[in-house]
Amino acid sequence: MFFFFSKILDVLFSPLTWAILLCLSGVFARDSRLAKAAPLLAAVVLCTFSMEPVSNRLVRWTEDSAPRTFRTDAKYDAVVVLGGLLDHRQTQSSGTPSYNDGVERLLVAYDLLRTDRARYAVLSGGTDTKDDPIVEARELARQLESWGIARDRLLTEGGSRNTRENAGFSARLLRDHKLTTLVLITSAAHMPRALAAFHAEGLAPDALPVDYRAFDPEKADERWLPRAQALAASTAALREMMGRIVYGTVSSGR
Repeated sequence: MFFFFSKILDVLFSPLTWAILLCLSGVFARDSRLAKAAPLLAAVVLCTFSMEPVSNRLVRWTEDSAPRTFRTDAKYDAVVVLGGLLDHRQTQSSGTPSYNDGVERLLVAYDLLRTDRARYAVLSGGTDTKDDPIVEARELARQLESWGIARDRLLTEGGSRNTRENAGFSARLLRDHKLTTLVLITSAAHMPRALAAFHAEGLAPDALPVDYRAFDPEKADERWLPRAQALAASTAALREMMGRIVYGTVSSGR
């Protein structure tokens, strides 16, 4: 039920969905003024969230709240890598791993394993859909093994479909192997929600946020021309904001 609810929210907290609903309200409106105003309002919504100054500020807000407690002088029992960096359909079609912008999670984990700052890696991530044959955790383990990391240092859980399940299934794996000093790697925008999910499982990993997407507008120009890439970034940030509210409610037991 929680998984289904989270997917519904993904659709609802999208400027594109809002624009479509506004257009539909105009089509079915009996009031002629609303019928005329609705398409204009839809265009305003799309243009606003498609501008880089808007999307960049939304993303910065989600990333600035990400704690970084990683200790450079520590040797961790395990680095926990959350899934969401593998493109399942492309991987299935091509027969080789196809990664999205979140691949930095895997690269940083590899560096920790390569330099012995982490003894084990816990790779968390399952299939994308019910009929999906690609189990992300297994693919990530194969990738690390091909880079020279011994297979017995790679622990996988391939049953999770979201952050809540990432934390729950990883917690069981960590306890089964008696791994206590942990560092969690995920994208900066995702880190506060991921930490909340792991804290709800009674774990307190150090945080190593990666994959920063926003930038300082004082150091680089922002583009005002509406772009699809900015709309996608705004949508991801809005969904993350709502996800934090939902996960906070779940974690607190309300």
